[in-house]
Amino acid sequence: MRALNTAAIAFCFLTSAALAANPEGNWLSEDGGTKVRISTCGGNKLCATLVWLDHPTDPATGRPKTDRLNPDPAKRSRPLIGLQVVNALAPSGPNTWSGRIYNADDGRTYKAHLKVESDGVAKVQGCVLAVLCKTHTWTRAN
Repeated sequence: MRALNTAAIAFCFLTSAALAANPEGNWLSEDGGTKVRISTCGGNKLCATLVWLDHPTDPATGRPKTDRLNPDPAKRSRPLIGLQVVNALAPSGPNTWSGRIYNADDGRTYKAHLKVESDGVAKVQGCVLAVLCKTHTWTRAN
């Protein structure tokens, strides 16, 4: 009976830990200006799509903001909302995924790491040359 109780407690602990580490859902950027939706794409990989901006329109034109700094001129007119900004993050450790992240603020793609620290907090790190890195905290949002 003691073994059964121990197994049940261990199962509950492991299940709650797995749920806490689930990165799928909506996340708000550290500055509160951007919201992305993380979901599975291509098996066990994760992608994130921009779903909300606190200032969705360009003040100069009154039109929706676009990917105007993209190095590919053909992509500069695409709207930011709906843009996939995190691509194919693959599991790389406990509660951690690695892949690529696109920064529309400079039009560049960086090596990225996502670590879910709790159900409501994730750390996102973008790196250039694997040594120059910047980390942001995302919070779970509705």
